[in-house]
Amino acid sequence: MTVAQRRGRRIMMTDAERDAYLTEQRTCRVATVSPEGMPHIGALWFVWDGTSVWLYSLTRSLRWAQLRRDPRIAVVVDDGTEYGELRGVELAGEVSFVGEVPRAGQDCPELDSPERLFASKYFGLDSMPYDDRHAWLRIAPQTVRSWDFTKLSTGE
Repeated sequence: MTVAQRRGRRIMMTDAERDAYLTEQRTCRVATVSPEGMPHIGALWFVWDGTSVWLYSLTRSLRWAQLRRDPRIAVVVDDGTEYGELRGVELAGEVSFVGEVPRAGQDCPELDSPERLFASKYFGLDSMPYDDRHAWLRIAPQTVRSWDFTKLSTGE
């Protein structure tokens, strides 16, 4: 999914670059909104399945409570140290709650792929370990913006 990006087209990632980047990165920053309109930002592990960002969140967290009240969310995944190395993707939309809360492993075909990806990426396992404290959030982004400043030095 690519959203028209007026500024920065020169540094925008292609769909394939974005998918590879989101697959390899391990940590994202998640922004939610309080009832008073104040932002809350926290780091979280995630997986990307090619169309959605999947977050395995604590169900007794401020993030979870805020998303129950207001499902709007923004996620940023970025890296780089020097200016010419900066890369990242910003995804925004509304969250869906998927599966039982908290997750204990009940049959949920929609979670087969994200749980397999998450278990492999973070635990080196074939199946998801459950702790009765986390549950799944899915973001099918409405907007996607990306940047790869390494393209400035290569003249792409």
